[in-house]
Parts: sequence; structure tokens; C-alpha cells
Amino acid sequence: MLNKVIITFVLSTSLSVSAFFPSLDDFPKFPELPRFGEFNPVLLQKFYNQFTDAKPDFEREDRMIGEIEDAVMDGDVEYLPLADNKEMFSIYMEAESNEPKGGVIIMHSRGYHANWDSVIKPIRVGMVAKGWHSLSVQMPVLDKKATYYDYVPIFPYAHERIEAAIDFYKKLGVDNIVLIAHGCGAHMAMSYFDKVGDDKINAFVGIGMGATDYKQKVVKRMPLDSMLKPVLDIYGEKDFPGVRRSAKDRQWLMNVANNKKSKQKIINKADHYYKENGTADALVTTIDTWLRSLD
Repeated sequence: MLNKVIITFVLSTSLSVSAFFPSLDDFPKFPELPRFGEFNPVLLQKFYNQFTDAKPDFEREDRMIGEIEDAVMDGDVEYLPLADNKEMFSIYMEAESNEPKGGVIIMHSRGYHANWDSVIKPIRVGMVAKGWHSLSVQMPVLDKKATYYDYVPIFPYAHERIEAAIDFYKKLGVDNIVLIAHGCGAHMAMSYFDKVGDDKINAFVGIGMGATDYKQKVVKRMPLDSMLKPVLDIYGEKDFPGVRRSAKDRQWLMNVANNKKSKQKIINKADHYYKENGTADALVTTIDTWLRSLD
């Protein structure tokens, strides 16, 4: 009799769990990675989030910083400490408010810089006007011709920079910390969350997530399904085809995480770089409106 009760309980529990959790068959099907010329991208999956012989182009980064540092008119240049006596270039602005809402960390896209006129500068300046401190950080870069596949092996170098930005705010006594990342910066943020989780931030905003190069595929599924903090997945109506095509899969993963505050938003008329008149302002307003809804 006892065995029968136990079996009945196990079966009913299994049915309940099956009803609550989606089947593995329901997960978005990400295509296998075909050979890209002479290169086999399966190697990128094998060594994902591991340090390899691949390294950022630190000399190019130094040249970029030398060109933009004196041109920073809005905000103060901050060099944040990294390991091995290295430093990270960043631009900090204090909120235009007596009661700041918190601090945003802004990560630029592939090959650009912390004061990039498209997307990054409008956000770092615009969020200050909305009552947020902003810290735009310099991410690792490669040669101008480098593709998404070239960048994947250096993603781990971004982790330390994200941690340095978080530590910067912590030392200022800022606890409400939001990570905002665009394009390849969003890939780097996903790599960070895949490695260490999202417990050190309060929310994440991904802009133009899933952007890759022609015939290149996202190497690893974004960990949106395992994130505990709310996520805003935002992209342009005219964004890259890969960003728009993968929106359904990203939404599905966010649904698995089951955070009712997570949202997906589309900015009308915007392309990946928000150059259409008024779209950058709409981007900033959408981000701020969503963040205020989290209170």
C-alpha cells in the first residue's frame, strides 16, 4: 500500500513538473555552425568563455583612446584599475538630479569606443538628464576588419572590465546598477552572465542583440533563460535581419526565466545605429521608462 502511495505521488509530481517546465524539444533551435571558409567555428563553441592565444588589439585601443580623450566635453575621463597594472578608459557623468536613480554602465559595440557618437554618447548623456549616473566603458577591440567570429575568443577580456565598472559604482555608494550593452557589447555581456551570473547588477538592457556578420551564427545560446534580474531586449524596426529574426527566440528564453518585468521593445524607424532622426532620443526614453517601471 505504501509503495502504491509513493508511486502515485511521484507520477503526479512528474506531471506537475512537466506542465510547469517546457520540454527540451521546445527550446529555440539554433543552427549548427557550418564551416566559414577554411575556419571551423565549432572550435569557438569548444573554447567558449576560455582564455586562448587570442588577445585584444591593445595598441589599437591605445590609439583610439589617444584620439578621443581630449575630445570628451561631456563628462570626466576615469581610468579604472584592471589586473597586471592595466587600466580601463571610461567616461563618467553625474546625474542631473538631487536624488539619482542609480548608475548605468554602457558597453559599446564592436570596434568602436566609449564616446561613440551613434548610440553610446546619446545614451550616456541622455540618461544623465533622466536622473542616472552614467559610466561608458572602453571594451576590448580588434582590427577594423575583424568579424564576430574573431571577437568571440576575446569575450573573456570583457568580464574584468564589467567588474571594474561595477566596483567603481560600489565605491561611490551606488547600489542600483544597470548594464546597457549594444551590438557586440551585448554579446560580451551575455558571455559575462554565462560565466558569473547576473547577481551583481539590478537590470540589463540589450540593444540590437544577436548581431553577427554575413553567414556567421551566434556561437552559444544567450543565457536569457537563466537570468534572475529583469531584462529589456530592445531593437530597431530596421535593425539587422539577424537581430530581428532571432527576436522570437530571445523572447522565448526570457519567458523561460519568467521574470514578469522583462520586456521586448521595438523602436520605430530605427536601424542598428539609431541614426534616423529622433530614434536615439526614443531609445533613451524607452530605456528610462522601463527602468522606472521596475520600482
